[in-house]
Amino acid sequence: MIIDRRDRRRLMNQINVVPYIDVMLVLLVIFMVTAPLINPGQIELPQIGKTSDPPMQPLEVQVRSDQSIWVRDRARGTAERRVSRTELLQEIKEKQKRTPTQAVVIAADKDVRYEAVLEVMDMLQQNQVNKVGLLPKPRSP
Repeated sequence: MIIDRRDRRRLMNQINVVPYIDVMLVLLVIFMVTAPLINPGQIELPQIGKTSDPPMQPLEVQVRSDQSIWVRDRARGTAERRVSRTELLQEIKEKQKRTPTQAVVIAADKDVRYEAVLEVMDMLQQNQVNKVGLLPKPRSP
C-alpha cells in the first residue's frame, strides 16, 4: 500500500471573509434601525435670573479639654461663650425654630476623649436637632 502524496489536501493560506462581512452588514442594519429610537438624556439647566442664597454659617459647639462646652454662632459673628448642657439644648432649639436650615457642628480639642464628643452628639440627636456634624481642622501644607 503505497500512499500517493499527490492526493493529500493542500493547506489554505487564505481566510474566507464573506461570513464576517455578512455579520457586519446585519449589525449595521440593526444599529441604523435602533439608533433613532433611543431618547437622548435630558439635562435641566439652571435658569438665569434666579439668585442662590449663600449657605448659612453653622452654629459651632466646642468641646474643650476640660470637658466644658462653648457655643459660637458663626452666622451672627458672636463671640464664644460657655454654656451648660441644658443651656446648649435650649439655645439650639431656639435658633432652629427661627432658622431650621442652620446646621450644628461639633468641634473638639485634640486632647478631648472621643466619648465626650459622642455624648454631645448623642444628646443633640436625641433631642431632634437637625443637621448635626463634626468640624474637622484642615491640615496645613
